[in-house]
Amino acid sequence: MSTYRLDKFFSPRSVAVIGASPRPGSLGLIFLQNLAKGGFKGAVYPVNPHHREIEERPCFASLGALPETPDLIVVAVPPERVLGVVEEAGSRGVSAAIIATAGLGHGPGSLGDKVRLAARRHGLRIIGPNCIGVIAPRVQMNASFAAHSAKPGDLALVSQSGALVAGLVEWAAQRQVGFSAVVSLGDKVDVDFSDCLDFFSADSGTRAILLYIESIDNAKKFMSAARAAARIKPVVVIKAGRHAQGAKAAATHTGALAGSDAVYDAAFRRAGLLRVLDLDQLFAAAETLGRQKPFPGNRLAVLTNGGGIGVLAVDRLIDLGGRLAALSDKTREALDAILPPTWSHANPIDIVGDATPARYAGALEALLADPENDAVLILNVPTAIASASDVAAAVADVVRRDRSRGYRQKPVFAAWIGEDPDSARAFEEARIPHFATEADAVRGFVQLVRYREAQNQLMETPDSLPHDFEPDVAAAQAVIAHALAQGRRWLDPLEVNALLKAYDIPTAPVILATTPEEAAEAARPIIREGGTAAVKILSPDIVHKSDIGGVKLDLTTEEAVRKAAADIFERAARLKPGAHVTGVTVQPMVRRTKARELIVGLADDPSFGPVVLFGRGGTAVEVINDKALALPPLDLKLAEDLIARTRVSRRLKAYRDVPAADEAAIALTLVKLAQLSADLPEVRELDINPLLADHTGVIAVDARVAVAPETRKGSGHPRFAVRPYPKEWERTLRLRNGRAACVRPVRPEDEEEFRQFFEKITPEDLRLRFFAPVRDFSHTFLARLTQLDYARAIAFVAFDKDTGEMMGAVRLHADANHETGEYGILLRSDLKGLGLGWELMRLMIEWAKAEGLREIEGQVLRENSTMLDMCRSLGFSVRIDPDDPELRLVTLPIASIEEPGKLAKST
Repeated sequence: MSTYRLDKFFSPRSVAVIGASPRPGSLGLIFLQNLAKGGFKGAVYPVNPHHREIEERPCFASLGALPETPDLIVVAVPPERVLGVVEEAGSRGVSAAIIATAGLGHGPGSLGDKVRLAARRHGLRIIGPNCIGVIAPRVQMNASFAAHSAKPGDLALVSQSGALVAGLVEWAAQRQVGFSAVVSLGDKVDVDFSDCLDFFSADSGTRAILLYIESIDNAKKFMSAARAAARIKPVVVIKAGRHAQGAKAAATHTGALAGSDAVYDAAFRRAGLLRVLDLDQLFAAAETLGRQKPFPGNRLAVLTNGGGIGVLAVDRLIDLGGRLAALSDKTREALDAILPPTWSHANPIDIVGDATPARYAGALEALLADPENDAVLILNVPTAIASASDVAAAVADVVRRDRSRGYRQKPVFAAWIGEDPDSARAFEEARIPHFATEADAVRGFVQLVRYREAQNQLMETPDSLPHDFEPDVAAAQAVIAHALAQGRRWLDPLEVNALLKAYDIPTAPVILATTPEEAAEAARPIIREGGTAAVKILSPDIVHKSDIGGVKLDLTTEEAVRKAAADIFERAARLKPGAHVTGVTVQPMVRRTKARELIVGLADDPSFGPVVLFGRGGTAVEVINDKALALPPLDLKLAEDLIARTRVSRRLKAYRDVPAADEAAIALTLVKLAQLSADLPEVRELDINPLLADHTGVIAVDARVAVAPETRKGSGHPRFAVRPYPKEWERTLRLRNGRAACVRPVRPEDEEEFRQFFEKITPEDLRLRFFAPVRDFSHTFLARLTQLDYARAIAFVAFDKDTGEMMGAVRLHADANHETGEYGILLRSDLKGLGLGWELMRLMIEWAKAEGLREIEGQVLRENSTMLDMCRSLGFSVRIDPDDPELRLVTLPIASIEEPGKLAKST
């Protein structure tokens, strides 16, 4: 239900407290007192049949006895009464409920589930149960049992933990950090993180969102909302339970390495969220985001009156992957003119322990003017020579003067060791992020850098895939179907080879042998060609072959192969007597003396579905634990980022006499695996270990694949957290002049095609489409057109089948509730009258109906008669925009379109 009625939690006109009580310490009394102390201006109604008055307010026996229907109710009654309260509230038309009561249980059949279903029938939104409540400082509403209310500000805090909410509110009150809203979600039977992300990302009063997460119930919904929110404003997340053990034992190296927290980390990274690891870091992020917007660059200048603490700050900066700024010659000369000769003459800029406020101010002015740094950290160690508060006041004055100049100002951070109230007040008034230690300050700086880098990565255009990569999906599906028909979970090596071949992943050939004699015969051609053979146990019950001596390498004769196979059969029977042994596999030894051993694979996470793994391979892969994860689908840019996040990535470069490995081939292999996962949801685990990589490319030496039946419903992968490219919507259209157009959903790599397309659009057509002249087709502008979340939006792009030139595009973006979609369409100016616009509109309507949208809407300039005529022909209603008489609002109820495909035939 997303943002439906969520506004009633944060700006209600009236609140009723169900279960209000005069008993000291009761939740009902605390809620009433907090609403009164917070200064809420709306009506507050205590509801309890046993009292006539509570806290000098008239008390009502029931919701039905109230003089009006409240927007919001707070429920603080015993568990057995909650369902009845929800039913009554829903019937009365209440919009929102905060349920503080705990103990309603979880899962189907529980009281919590019954409450959820009852609320859903009435459209009643619920926060909780088992929550501390909601604080909305802008309307002075403290509908919580936190000890104090929050100060007004522009940070939204959303947490599963009520205790953390209370603690952060207390901390923020001491540091003058304010909030647009504070939400304790509790058991999340209805309103969840996704709903809050959608709401606060659209809230003009919220500049950043802080999340405390213990679990995600609906990964698809969360990822869609998180990716949308992170493109608009900073989202900081802390995830509890980082070292919890997985719910099941893994059958492959990939499964073992893809632990739950690592998957959450991959999800947050994919969504562009800034993850912090503990409350100190969350507080530092709140401190920083409360006062400083993200900024370009990553070079930090450190100004200090103590050399030791300056060095500690630099150490911390390097530990966190930050970059120390250089000093320009001009800045060095300016500092020489105002500082004593004993200053450090380098960064950190140590202005000596007797530094006065004037010396701090002069040095800061020089650093703010220096183009060689992007931000300045000011450190102060208290001395008897200069007052720390006077220094803080001087720094604040410099920062205020710099900000008043009108152009982009550099961020300034401060850490006053042993900070005093006067210094803190000076920084608060100047909105300078300030910290208790140099480490916290550096972390705040790095967090903003990381956030801005994540935003840049979200907007980067990936390279195009090779045109000759076209997987044989049908062949791969046949392999899996055959195994499933036999009731097998694991593909045999021959099937694995066939599967990887279908996706053009190079593999060493494999031959199955069921006896030592068959093994020797299979090895004969390998040995005759001067090669050596490898023999390996094949058993679905023996996961790690080397554990029982089930791998024999470098065999140079047929007799050696026969003996090795016999030994493997004997060892399996003795060490794993209950294991089913299919036979042994015979392969040529792959000789790549300067290759790196890697691991790539797929695992299936219970929350986020398939994940792609990359890391250092070999038999000790779990011990080394050098790996990184990413959520599919992947493009080449995401694959390259996945590789770069591992230590083994450094070994892929050239060193000594070892040439660099073909990183492009590795990245392409990861993209192919992600595509395999998208096409084949039956694949639950896939493990290639090792994948050998050198300057000639890659080759899979050993691989395992686990499969399971999957019921396919609708489009897309049923378990992907990020919706993959919807290939099933590709079409070929025949236009009125016989010209053929290939139409497909937009891809991120289409940016250059859009740039060339806009060059062929007349200024008048651009004005009709965007309602204003458009001259700058920047990367940011084009990225927003080509990088879509397919769960929320679609853009169909038409290309000339003969020339490959882009002909036009139609776009539809669904709202957060996935009920209404807003469309836009643009054709090349020289291609009008061919019926392309009609065909694109028809396809867009077909997509909206398949997605379950209720209606399509759009805005059209009054003078755009061609578009208005087409909308009327397609069944849109047209009316004047009440806010702008030059615009027309066009609306199409999707339910009225029974068969969108027939629209094209009506012309």
